[in-house]
Amino acid sequence: METRARVLVVDDKENILKLFARLLEDTHDVTCAGDGARALALLGTQEFDLVVTDVRMPGADGFEVLRTVKARHPDTEVVMMTGYATVTDAVEAMRAGAYDYLQKPFQPDAATEVVGRALERRRLRLQAEALAPTPRAATLELPGGVVGHSPAMEEVHRLIAQAARLDITVLITGETGTGKEMVARLIHHRSAQRDMPLIKVNCAAIPETLLESELFGHVRGAFTGATMTKRGKFALADGGSIFLDEIGTMTPAIQSKLLRVLQEREFEPLGAERTQKVDVRVIAATNRDLKQMVSDGKFQEDLYYRLNVIPVEIPPLRERREDIPVLMEHFVEKHRQRTGKRIDGVDEGVAETLQRYDWPGNVRELENTIERAVVLTTGPILTTASVSMIGATSAPPPGLPSLRLHQNLEWVERETIRRALEQSGGIKKDAAEQMGISQRALSYYLAKYRID
Repeated sequence: METRARVLVVDDKENILKLFARLLEDTHDVTCAGDGARALALLGTQEFDLVVTDVRMPGADGFEVLRTVKARHPDTEVVMMTGYATVTDAVEAMRAGAYDYLQKPFQPDAATEVVGRALERRRLRLQAEALAPTPRAATLELPGGVVGHSPAMEEVHRLIAQAARLDITVLITGETGTGKEMVARLIHHRSAQRDMPLIKVNCAAIPETLLESELFGHVRGAFTGATMTKRGKFALADGGSIFLDEIGTMTPAIQSKLLRVLQEREFEPLGAERTQKVDVRVIAATNRDLKQMVSDGKFQEDLYYRLNVIPVEIPPLRERREDIPVLMEHFVEKHRQRTGKRIDGVDEGVAETLQRYDWPGNVRELENTIERAVVLTTGPILTTASVSMIGATSAPPPGLPSLRLHQNLEWVERETIRRALEQSGGIKKDAAEQMGISQRALSYYLAKYRID
């Protein structure tokens, strides 16, 4: 017979304690505590599989209960209960190791579902640890991994390890080209779900009218052109992780549907009559200021809190120039092996030259620079000339190209478009916003100047 899970419920409201006792007593061993002090006393003498605790209580509050649980019994899962006004407290608790939270008032079905998910997560984690006694996460290295030992990057490495261990929602922020997708890959491949799929979705690259179908799927006949049933990315990622890049471009309707997935672990494909359950970890990324977008009414506040459980901010390359020599050596070796070129060394002045540049395209631009330098160099030594000849360190051309007005205007238009596309990572919608024009106008200029 399967061992009954041991659940501790902590709340100063007797009706909450009675509710959980009634819901769980047939399948679990339930212990109730009417305040935090009583819970701490029980945790000193007993071990539980799951603790469900209110955030705000007289005496010892839910945070103290959480800290005690994680200090004494790190394998025990914790679910927080919170009123609407204290949702931010619950999010902070999740950053400290809580699995999830229930917002009061909640339905009994919601309580039993979150308890079931938390206990299943504990079971799978313990099973994975038993099958892999040697921590694979400590030795895993991915090609082109997150490189850098500056204080800022050490913090990024720490957050990656924390996010992989806790298996909760992660929000990765940073400028274009800083390596947000690589961080997402590392988090997934160092987690207990590493053998399950990691599905990547660039939300900005998919037209708004198709994004809902791409994420959640559709049934045959759901809309014009839906000639067959299609599984969405969330269904494909079931049991693993989904990486939602440029999440700040989502429409309010898609945001609402994503919030439901995070809260209820279910969704409805377009045209379907039944909901579909899913167990997937969401890793989101953006180069936009979501907090400001919340203030501006362009991003749902509840969704922001749900996503921003573990925030990982990747600093731009110009703020960690001490990492440039290490990155340079990494990319030289990577592309030397890929191309088969003989590169015996790098001139002393190359790293110093690269460190003087601001790298608006960040690590992606630096790698492209080194790759082209490796390909174009003619000798076994990578010189400053082989780097600067491709424009990475050259100054902008002095003055305008000619005295003819229309030529100068065309040059300004082309250069503005080129820089905007570079800054936006090739995302036309963002480039158009930066230039203060519509996407249709940008398409006109791209065609006019034959810019790919």
